[in-house]
Amino acid sequence: MSGIIGIFHLDDRPVHSADLQRMSLLLSHRGSDGDHLWLDGAIGLGHRMLWTTPESLLEKLPLVQGCHVLTADARIDNREELIAAFGWNQRPTEKITDSDLILAAYRQWGDQCPAQLLGDFVFAIWDGNQQRLFCARDHFGVKPFYYYFSGKSFIFASEIKAIVGLPEVPCCLNEPRIADHLFGLSQDKTATSYQHIFRLPPAHTLVVNAVSGLQLKPYWSIDRSAQIRLGSDQEYAEAFREIFIESVRCRLRSAFPIGSHLSGGLDSSSVTCVARDLLSATHTPLHTFSNVFDEVPECDERPFIQPVLDQGGCIAHPVHPDRSGPLSAWQEVFQYEDEALFGANSFLVWGLNQATQQAGVRVILNGFDGDSTVSHGELYLSELARQGDWATFAAETTAILNHLRGTPLGVFRQYGQWQLEEWARKGAWLKLIQAIQQIHQHFQISRKFLLWHGSLKPIVADMVQSLRCWGQGVKPSLLDPCIQADFAQRLHLSEKLQALTTLTSPPARTVQEEQWQTFEAGLFTLTLELINIHAAACSIEARHPFMDKRLIEFCLAIPATQKLQQGWTRMIMRRAMEGILPAQIQWRARKTSMSANFRHGLLHHDRHLVEDVLENGSGRIASYVNLDVVRGYWQQFVSGGKIDDHHVMTLWKTVILARWLNHTGLMP
Repeated sequence: MSGIIGIFHLDDRPVHSADLQRMSLLLSHRGSDGDHLWLDGAIGLGHRMLWTTPESLLEKLPLVQGCHVLTADARIDNREELIAAFGWNQRPTEKITDSDLILAAYRQWGDQCPAQLLGDFVFAIWDGNQQRLFCARDHFGVKPFYYYFSGKSFIFASEIKAIVGLPEVPCCLNEPRIADHLFGLSQDKTATSYQHIFRLPPAHTLVVNAVSGLQLKPYWSIDRSAQIRLGSDQEYAEAFREIFIESVRCRLRSAFPIGSHLSGGLDSSSVTCVARDLLSATHTPLHTFSNVFDEVPECDERPFIQPVLDQGGCIAHPVHPDRSGPLSAWQEVFQYEDEALFGANSFLVWGLNQATQQAGVRVILNGFDGDSTVSHGELYLSELARQGDWATFAAETTAILNHLRGTPLGVFRQYGQWQLEEWARKGAWLKLIQAIQQIHQHFQISRKFLLWHGSLKPIVADMVQSLRCWGQGVKPSLLDPCIQADFAQRLHLSEKLQALTTLTSPPARTVQEEQWQTFEAGLFTLTLELINIHAAACSIEARHPFMDKRLIEFCLAIPATQKLQQGWTRMIMRRAMEGILPAQIQWRARKTSMSANFRHGLLHHDRHLVEDVLENGSGRIASYVNLDVVRGYWQQFVSGGKIDDHHVMTLWKTVILARWLNHTGLMP
């Protein structure tokens, strides 16, 4: 974890060291172990160093080698492979830094060098020969990269605050981003809450020079059609275990104590157990940091955390997030977070990060989004429905319901009913009738019910809605009632949402398609950026073994039967963790929802913060949110009435947005 900055004046104006120093100071939390600048006329680069790996102790960035100058926030994981490719096998590997490898990769492969790197990285290389700046971001966007480009100046940094801190950069609110926040869309991988500040998308390069201006190019994309076929379930499990252990091993490279966020779930427990076993070879303990709940016992995971700790090799650090609320630390958070994107459960990680820093740990592992990487595999049922294999569909449904709550009818409606509707819309009546007969046989669901409720009624309802809207000359509104009408009209939000609905890919019907859509989603990248910024606030580096390119490519390509089998989701991982995970976690069927703690925190710790906004909110927040609607949600909440999670989230988003707008003072 480090911080990078840079200024390139395309009109040949000299870069002033005072501007770079100002930017560097604003990123001081990202690195206290080094602060260096490099300037040469119209180009200037800077770096804030946080030592994490043993090799980083030898690094001084920006790195100058001939006509090339590099600044980077990077951890390169395929070091051995690269060292061999460059013919450096005779050199002491402990003296080869990651920045050495990046610069050598650029010299050898040019603009395609990022595709040859594994790990988490952003970097910028000034190429004096070509008089251009070359920038790149890692495959999934673990490391953030923000920039401003006016045509005359290109300015970049690891965080937005370092860019808008310069007088020449306009500081204006990007209102469409406010709509994204309220709707929970955030699909745009380039936009930020500032009109003129952008993000470099994951797996992209960016080149700036005086002749061509700015050019963005992708260097890699996930192969959504790749297939891996092995001979047996055991072969799949062994292959997964080998890749997963390597994804953890390469993230253990550290010159300081190492920690893991241990929640009690399958993902964090797998990471923790593998890391602990690998570290035991050098008698190095693993620090674990876990949220425990005394005030909200229904959220407490100690029965699943303790079996991992009982295996030994860990130094446990409990954290108590139920002693504060999801909004309690908003002032502290907004010192570091530049957008109103504080995640609903970010406060849970915020406390873990603070405990990590206090324990002197600089590298923290986590189980971020193992759900997406491995996949629960429920859409295998949709694949069976498309194939018309209702016998296997029924068998898997029965097995699933042995582990999870639900009913056969509920499972059918979620994963099988769409196929009946599709056949009905296409007029494939023979297929429809045959399917209804088989479903009736396996599920004992009435044929009349399946024909009307499962096939024809949704189609008729769509037709009636379309006719009603056509007769009234209006389109159905997709807007949430909490959105202020004037704001929605000014930004044409209804039309944009309608267009987005039309352009958005149809719902995934295969496990592989669902995984691909998840990794392509803007929200996925945004979450990784948020994790990075919250870790940087505590001067630690978050590392994500499930975000390993090799692991993701493998899991995407294996059959759906390795993800859902005999009613068990994520079956390949459960098999692979045999003998590593405690059995009660290996075969754990359900996760514990943190919703109760979120609601408890809002009501008992942050009530005054919510009511201050709702009672005194005017001007800025009232321009975007219909406060009367949100006040109704709050009254329903405090009175103990039934209120769904969506409305609770609306309350939280409103308060966060109001606080952020007042904190920044941003205007459109």
